[in-house]
Amino acid sequence: MNTFEKTVKFITKLFPLWVVIFAGIAFFSPEPFKPFGKFIPYLLGLIMLGMGLTMSLDDFKLVFTRPKDVLYGVLLRCFIMPGVAFCVAKLLDLPPALAAGLILVGACPSGTASNVMTFIAKGDTALSVTISSINTILAPILTPYIFLFLAGSLIPIDAKALLLDILIIVLFPVTLGILIRGFASDFVDRVSKVIPLVSVLSIIAIISIVVALSAAKLAVVAGIAFAAVALHNALGLSLGYGASRALGINHKKSKAISFEIGMENSGLAVALAVAHLDPIAAIPGAIFSVWHNFTGSLLAGYWGSRDEDEPEVSTDVKA
Repeated sequence: MNTFEKTVKFITKLFPLWVVIFAGIAFFSPEPFKPFGKFIPYLLGLIMLGMGLTMSLDDFKLVFTRPKDVLYGVLLRCFIMPGVAFCVAKLLDLPPALAAGLILVGACPSGTASNVMTFIAKGDTALSVTISSINTILAPILTPYIFLFLAGSLIPIDAKALLLDILIIVLFPVTLGILIRGFASDFVDRVSKVIPLVSVLSIIAIISIVVALSAAKLAVVAGIAFAAVALHNALGLSLGYGASRALGINHKKSKAISFEIGMENSGLAVALAVAHLDPIAAIPGAIFSVWHNFTGSLLAGYWGSRDEDEPEVSTDVKA
């Protein structure tokens, strides 16, 4: 491993620490960060481009070979996390903007971190990647209308504007990344080691900017926002696994679905909240970005160390 690779590993491994440091700086000295708020969609688009560069058409093949597994994963993700967010918001009596931000996190698709956690947990990584890919492709349709249905009574929502933004900052860069990988795979292989670093730095920048934009209100809502995010994440992970097992899905696949449900593309929620809602609505997404990596790592490490490699099961499941 060369010096650059060691540096990338060092930075990415300590991701939560860097977030805490830079978010702390942004909280106490917000003014230098505020002008960069307009760049949040571009930073997220850069992350999505990186995601597309790591994807290929093979990521979608399980749709045809194991449609039942994929369908369960996608449907459970669509119902559990938005529904849990709505219930948590009501239970904790969150202010409308904060409640909308939490629901927006739940309405967003799963992120690539879920694939990493599934791998560490010795889960069905192929299933995790496929569900993430399908959720991302469906996001322009599902996210705005799930959010409108659950949060429309709390704040004014322009579903068409949300859809357009998701098309621009998610679907377009992901598709572009897939195309670049398909037509210039040698180039992608050369830059692949930089992709995790760019993604981590972009997420740190997004969270820091959001903290700066909402610093004045953050001190007031930080406690209740953290409690809501922690409860949302815990219920997502546990209900994702429990519902999968209740449907007769085996342990290895259920681990994958658990991470797909409990770990969200919270960066997308942040970008959409900043663009369309009160900046305070971006706080749940910013907290979630750090918290789900922490809890996901703990759960993945527990499952990975506890579980022996399971015997391979047939992947030719009938729909």
